[in-house]
Amino acid sequence: MRIDFYLLNQHQPDHRWLVACRLLEKAYFKGHQVFVFCSSQQEAEKLDERLWTYREDSFVPHNLQGEGPEPPPPIQIGHAGEPRGFNDILMNMSGSMPSFHSRFQRIIEIVANDDTSKECSRQLYREYRALNFELHVHHLE
Repeated sequence: MRIDFYLLNQHQPDHRWLVACRLLEKAYFKGHQVFVFCSSQQEAEKLDERLWTYREDSFVPHNLQGEGPEPPPPIQIGHAGEPRGFNDILMNMSGSMPSFHSRFQRIIEIVANDDTSKECSRQLYREYRALNFELHVHHLE
C-alpha cells in the first residue's frame, strides 16, 4: 500500500483544508474514489462546505457519509463508521490510523505545520513503516 504524507510549510489554520480540497479535486479528475476520514462531525461538515466554496469554477461531487444518493459520488466524507463501497484512496484527516485502513490502495496524510500535527504524523509514519507500506513524503509550499 502506498502512503503519501503532504507536509505543509505554511502555518495558517485553514491551509490544511485548502490543500485537502485541491487534492480531492485532482483525485476526482483522475477518476479516483476517495473516502475522507475526519476526526469529528464538525470537521466533516467543514470540509463538505469547503468543497462547495473553495473555488468559484470548481465542482467536486461529494457528500457526507450516510447522506446523498446511492451509489454515492466519488468523494465521501465521514467521521464515525467504515465506508461502504470505497477502497481506492483514503484521505485521513483524523490524526490516527483508522481500523479499516487496510482495505484501501492508497492513504493520504496532510500534515499541518505545528508541533502537535508533526508529532502525530511521526507516530503514523512509524506505524505505517512497521506494516511495510510504501512511504512517500511531499513538501508543499
